[in-house]
Amino acid sequence: MKSPLSIAAVVAALTMALPAAAQFAKPEDAIKYRQSGMSLMAAHFGRLGAMANGKVPFDANAAAENAEVVAFVSKLPFSGFVEGSDKGNTKAKPEIWSEPDKFRAGARNMQGEAVKLSLVAKGGNLDRIKAAFGETAKTCKGCHDTYRAQ
Repeated sequence: MKSPLSIAAVVAALTMALPAAAQFAKPEDAIKYRQSGMSLMAAHFGRLGAMANGKVPFDANAAAENAEVVAFVSKLPFSGFVEGSDKGNTKAKPEIWSEPDKFRAGARNMQGEAVKLSLVAKGGNLDRIKAAFGETAKTCKGCHDTYRAQ
């Protein structure tokens, strides 16, 4: 007789492994996934940008919430850059697949800046948020300039 703890561990392992194996049945699923993640990140980053640029009134709570979403979501799109997803309805340049280490390093850099932005935003200081927003935006632009077709 197996212990309930052993059974629970096996079930947990299978539950975690299943999504990884079946994550993208088709390349277009991966494209749609990464585009959705980027759109979500852009929406929340845009809300921060509107506050940073004085287009909407500054709301410290909203800034912190949006920055937290950006930091979390920044990790999601990059698992969608899988083999075979370079063709189709995508603006991804071939360099993503020919320079994967450089591409991943850019993603990690952006994710790190997004975490810094989230931490700064929790402090509620608009000037510090503006500075962190600018640094994060630079990493986004750098990657888009190199790896995204216009």
